[in-house]
Amino acid sequence: MDRLPGRGLLAASGRHGKPQGSRPLAHRAASPSWRRGGERIRAARLHANMSQEPLAEQAGPDRQAINRNELGHSCPRPDTLIHIADALSVQLRGLV
Repeated sequence: MDRLPGRGLLAASGRHGKPQGSRPLAHRAASPSWRRGGERIRAARLHANMSQEPLAEQAGPDRQAINRNELGHSCPRPDTLIHIADALSVQLRGLV
């Protein structure tokens, strides 16, 4: 780790001193390939005539998490993806 004058440890850690990449998987930025998965979740949700709020209530995460997943900004955890598929009455492979 490197020290910059008057700034403390910076090189191997993030902004608040935590190692980078230590955030939970669900909050990490999704890969560009996940954007299609988010589009599939949104298409299945619209096909089921459901808004994000009821989907969130049935699947577990909050509405904002569903929104981030659909936009491809984050990748849902595998167990959340299973709950989303169940709530939308689709097969899991149709979402990934």
